[in-house]
Amino acid sequence: MKYAYVVVLAALSVGASATAQVNLDAKAAAAAFGAREHVIDASLSPDGSKVAMVVPGPVQSTVVQLLDMQTGSAKAINYAKGDPMTLTTCGWASNARLVCSLYGISNVAMGGYLAYQRLIAFGADGADPISLGTKERVKLYASQSDGYVVDWRDGASDNVLIARNYIPARAEANFSGGIANGLGVDLIDTRTGKVDHVEGAHPRATGYLGDGKGTIRLMMLDNQRLSAETRGITEIFYRQPGKRDWLPLGTYNSVTETGIYPVAIDSTANVAYVLKGLNGRDALYRITLDGSGKEELAYSNADVDVSGVVRIGRSGRVVAASYASDDHSSTIFDPEFKKLVAGFGRALPALPLIRVVDSSADEQVHLVYAASDTDPGRYFLFDSNNKSLSPLGQDRPELAGVTLGTVKPISYRAADGTMIPAYLTLPPGGTGKNLPAIVMPHGGPAARDEWGFDWLAQFFVNRGYAVIQPNYRGSAGYGQQWFQQNGFKSWKTAIGDVTDAGRWLVAEGIADPAKLAIVGWSYGGYPALQSQVVAPDLFKAVVAIAPVTDLGMLRAEKVGFTNTTLARNYIGDGPHLEEGSPARHAAAFKAPVLMFHGDKDINVDVGESRAMDRQLKAAKKSSGLVVYPGIDHQLRDSAVRTDMLARADAFLTATMIR
Repeated sequence: MKYAYVVVLAALSVGASATAQVNLDAKAAAAAFGAREHVIDASLSPDGSKVAMVVPGPVQSTVVQLLDMQTGSAKAINYAKGDPMTLTTCGWASNARLVCSLYGISNVAMGGYLAYQRLIAFGADGADPISLGTKERVKLYASQSDGYVVDWRDGASDNVLIARNYIPARAEANFSGGIANGLGVDLIDTRTGKVDHVEGAHPRATGYLGDGKGTIRLMMLDNQRLSAETRGITEIFYRQPGKRDWLPLGTYNSVTETGIYPVAIDSTANVAYVLKGLNGRDALYRITLDGSGKEELAYSNADVDVSGVVRIGRSGRVVAASYASDDHSSTIFDPEFKKLVAGFGRALPALPLIRVVDSSADEQVHLVYAASDTDPGRYFLFDSNNKSLSPLGQDRPELAGVTLGTVKPISYRAADGTMIPAYLTLPPGGTGKNLPAIVMPHGGPAARDEWGFDWLAQFFVNRGYAVIQPNYRGSAGYGQQWFQQNGFKSWKTAIGDVTDAGRWLVAEGIADPAKLAIVGWSYGGYPALQSQVVAPDLFKAVVAIAPVTDLGMLRAEKVGFTNTTLARNYIGDGPHLEEGSPARHAAAFKAPVLMFHGDKDINVDVGESRAMDRQLKAAKKSSGLVVYPGIDHQLRDSAVRTDMLARADAFLTATMIR
């Protein structure tokens, strides 16, 4: 595969695909939309000459592919078979060494599964791999995580700053006892494994932030614990330039979502960027790190939460505030970056969702991702030295030539009069009336749908369905009042908004009321099922993927982890555990149900789908359950996703279209 083709930026205009239009039958559509994206992660070498991509291989495997932009060559340099570990991200320590993260799920004592993460380094040719985790021979307990890269530095050497977990060999180890215990920061030579300790391990440390130039400026400590459990209160400390003393900056309470939440350091301005509440929504502030505590509002949005910052280059320089609205995803502070993005916009007018994925050390070469609602995305390499833009490939080439549905932001009125934002996608080329239709609530519930390509929604649109994706109350991103008490404690409001989306489709003449279904994944599968309890006549078929079915079971699944108290408080206690659990109300169901679940799901245990299926069958209801062995919550396997889509499509057709 060659990638040496270069297009002059001023002349490039990517519009509608020139590929001949492709019509897919049911089997081909399931395979095309079920295929995993071709790029899981991508990064650019410090000199801008090479791109490392983590790409899917057969089954659950992953491959590190190296693209050499000077020679036009592409080759695989590393591989993880996916059982038990998959590659998730790779970055460049230098032009010669890569640091990659792997993720896996393992069996644990007493049954169940546990996720873990490991860090490795190897050469740009795949040679000389080493582990970057701590090397204690004897540990009191196993580490779930090797840590994370705090600072990639300038790429001139093979060294990176990594926050690593130190685990003592005996129970009496503590911070003052001279035995490393907790999270610390080390400067590690990724070629030799040589370690220089930069920040001593602290048993309450949960994270560190560097300035992008090799200096640690912020430390986050867990305020209190019950045994090994966190209570969700974090203390934030900072250092003044050139000093070692830690000074208090503020706190963050993850339960109440109050206080300050650090996202970045700007060493040039000597400020920390933090998220903080303003008029019920998260806003971005700058706090001066000189001891004065001076705060300055960097950006706020009257409609949605600010979610973080956009950073560029190896130093992670802050250039914009990020958020999600119908027509924007960021507000840019940096004038040079604004000009850069504007140039991409002119060159790629049909691909308005533009993201600078990575940049060279001198910020003259940029790895760019561009997409839209009807284009799953493409990667480019931009060289500002010669104003050239090199196409590297499509994220989902299986969909080349397939006409996708335009995603339209809309709003509809809920039963109490509240206007609910949503996205409506109609099959292209039709009248948009009297269609089979699907309400598709998102997962989370602390999440939201955004404008852009969605493979699950577009599959059903391709099969002839209108799809509405509501950002019901309980969704994140719209402020605290919209979030309410979250989609579990406030389930009646959240699910009321979801069912009202279906009623709106019917009232507008978009949906044939006899062909209205609901499809949801994870938390989205919960309102899909619970809608049968509160509005059993509305939907004629239910598809639930890895669904929550019993809130009491979900609480029980969280016992024994460091976040047990947080998770149980989030789900809550009281009558809603009974009232809001579809598995406890199977007798109310009228529509046929089809569920899918991986048996290595650590987000929602497969037992929840099995319980729902068991209760429905005991109540003489129509229920089907497909369990995928060795598969996690995201069904990260193209063959599994293809099978799921094919079965769901056949189920809906047999139930509503026959």
